[in-house]
Amino acid sequence: MRISLNWLRELVEIKLGPEELAETLTMAGFEVEDIENRHTWADGVVVGKVLERQPHPNADKLSVCQVDIGASETLNIVCGAPNVRADIYVPVATTGTYLPNIDLKIKPAKLRGVPSQGMICSLKELGLPSDVDGIHIFTQENLPLGSDVRPLLGLDDVILDVTATANRADALSMVGIAREVAALTGGKLSLPGVDAVSVSSGANNLGLRIADHHACPAYIGTVIKGVKIAPSPDWLQQRLRAAGVRPINNVVDITNYVLWEWGQPLHAFDQNRLQAVAGGEGVTLGVRFASGGESLKTLDGQIRNLSNQNLLITANNKPVALAGVMGGEETEVNDQTDSIVLEAALFDSVVIRRSSRSVGLRSEASGRYERGVNRAELEIACHRALSLLTDLADGVITEQVIADTRPDSSSWSRSIVLHLQRVNDVLGPVDLAGETGEITAADVERILSALGCDLTYKGEETWTVTVPPYRYRDLEREIDLIEEIARLYGYDNFCDTLPDKSEAGYLPVDQELIRKLRAFLRGEGLTEVVHYSLVKPGDDRQIVLSNPLFAEYSALRTDLMSGLIDAFQYNLEKGNGSLNAFDMGRIFWQEEEGLQETDAIAGIMGGDRRVGKWSRGTAEEPMTWFDAKGILESVFAALNLKVEYQPDCRDERLHPGRTASLWVSGNRLGVFGQLHPQLQQEQSLPDSVYVFQLDIHVLLSALDEDEILVPSFHPYSTYPASDRDIAFFAPVNISVAEIEKSIHKAAKGLLESVELFDEYRGENVPPGQRSLAFRLVYRGSDRTLTDAEVEPVHNKVREALVEKFGVNLRS
Repeated sequence: MRISLNWLRELVEIKLGPEELAETLTMAGFEVEDIENRHTWADGVVVGKVLERQPHPNADKLSVCQVDIGASETLNIVCGAPNVRADIYVPVATTGTYLPNIDLKIKPAKLRGVPSQGMICSLKELGLPSDVDGIHIFTQENLPLGSDVRPLLGLDDVILDVTATANRADALSMVGIAREVAALTGGKLSLPGVDAVSVSSGANNLGLRIADHHACPAYIGTVIKGVKIAPSPDWLQQRLRAAGVRPINNVVDITNYVLWEWGQPLHAFDQNRLQAVAGGEGVTLGVRFASGGESLKTLDGQIRNLSNQNLLITANNKPVALAGVMGGEETEVNDQTDSIVLEAALFDSVVIRRSSRSVGLRSEASGRYERGVNRAELEIACHRALSLLTDLADGVITEQVIADTRPDSSSWSRSIVLHLQRVNDVLGPVDLAGETGEITAADVERILSALGCDLTYKGEETWTVTVPPYRYRDLEREIDLIEEIARLYGYDNFCDTLPDKSEAGYLPVDQELIRKLRAFLRGEGLTEVVHYSLVKPGDDRQIVLSNPLFAEYSALRTDLMSGLIDAFQYNLEKGNGSLNAFDMGRIFWQEEEGLQETDAIAGIMGGDRRVGKWSRGTAEEPMTWFDAKGILESVFAALNLKVEYQPDCRDERLHPGRTASLWVSGNRLGVFGQLHPQLQQEQSLPDSVYVFQLDIHVLLSALDEDEILVPSFHPYSTYPASDRDIAFFAPVNISVAEIEKSIHKAAKGLLESVELFDEYRGENVPPGQRSLAFRLVYRGSDRTLTDAEVEPVHNKVREALVEKFGVNLRS
């Protein structure tokens, strides 16, 4: 929100400079994003009077003007504005003036052969918004020539761009900021007086019908006759421009002015056009929700298709405005308006938020209603606007209708019990000129009284604090009052308390293991990616959101592999080649017993992983199942984790003959396999793409073992090994992992390692079988093994394989 210091000074005594005030507000929770010093915009621009205007001898669109700037000085200025003429007062930038908004320094020049000694300025050239195509013409008469134009244009001002937090709806107004400044600095508050307005007797042509009193707890409709539409006075236009609002006419400007001053949105309807829409002189204003198929053309010229979430203002049940958001074009105030109906209303914040979001339209009004408008000051803002309309638009109030279902005023504030001991327990010690102290009872009373609270002392350093109505939504509990005390006392006045003894920081075990896991995966050439947790709906196990922002992101993901497959396809389509990546995050699903969630890590691999092809030719070498499995094996080996692979065909996205479930310590860790050929064809993926997904909690449980977390040294043997090879035919349904397990069990202590070095299927191999060849390494820790020691053990291995698996030994 843009805050004019000139305007703010009329509401509160300001004892600080702009920079100091900005610092004070920022430290109190109101971030000042920018300080706009307008004094520099027109430094050197003075009031001048055009004495004579002649056409330029060498240009059709230029004029040669004689401009008096006082002190017996008349300037010859070439001007290109179409609205320049004699006997008008204008802003003149003299020689040497710098105009920062257009980055121009005025110098003596010749334009088409005619000397020019300055420039007659438009408002845009001075940094002010304007619809006028040409120079600015002052409406005042007998202005002192040569005087500074900045006071006349509101450029003797400083604008603070202040951001209020979401809980401070009261700060979205000049009055709210003035109250805050008074509390922070101790300045005297001088809020504008608002007198009750009188209603002249007139025809009772206005009625009210509120269909939902929860959505609209209060509505005031006032008829003002004899309105004269005209430009607003300069002071009003200057304040609106300072707030970033374009002046339109006196009626619309007054509603915008009250919005900025009190934070209460208002809307003016043209009464005649309202009657035309309603179909008669008698108009009943209604507040109801829209029905399906209704539409409304709003003031921005857009036709809005309405739903039952949109709250409407109607005239005889015909939509004329989107309540709390924007008015309708059919009933807007224009130059021919001579009577208006002024709306001042309260709307429920949730209703307005849903209505605004459903049509994709936000406005200054909706932004305030969404945060919560002060219920106690509706009449004040309404009377303020009516008073200005009678003064500045010559309006006569002829009729007023009110529908008010608000609770009585006693419910607009609340009482909270506050304990001084609790204040000091939460906030800690304060710095008192180098000494440590505490917040006192006097500090509490001073701060909360400055905020407009009423305090009743109950004894034992305890108060009952009555919150003012404009802070009703914000101050609800004792901790909220404590926060206000800290904010106004000054966060920088509290002591910094450091531990008596500093200790080195450390990570929890699970975080350290996850970091290692990430590092090992990156070390294998996988890039870490991050995907949204929200995906398209379509899976029966998915958890669907009840209020999604977009249909494409309306369900929670049930796995990580789907996102990686889509990312792999996207990279191929963009010419980036195969994506070798992993993702770590949370997945969600629903079961009969309720909603479930867990953390998982998944990866995808494919394509040719070689860095260079000079030494191996240019042909692509797609990744094999064993290459992909080797990446996982390397990570598990780095984690000192023994993982078993078992055939698996439960996931329809994976190849039924090239998929394995992973098991560790009897628990299912995850799945690894090649993408199904049908899925590869549908998504135009290479033939060899492999994916895996692991359950983080199972992985961490398996790693949470002392022998893994604390590596121990195992002495290595200094004696030579004895190698033996064994080859046999084995049924294809027997996994290598089962065979290796049996070999280790049969060989017991002498066997150091087992390695599969050959597999063959084809000619001379019995149907349904494959040829496997293993290399067994035997080694002793205290001696060199002899053949007499190795052979019995090796024969035992051979016998065990024949007995358990029925293999046909070949060597």
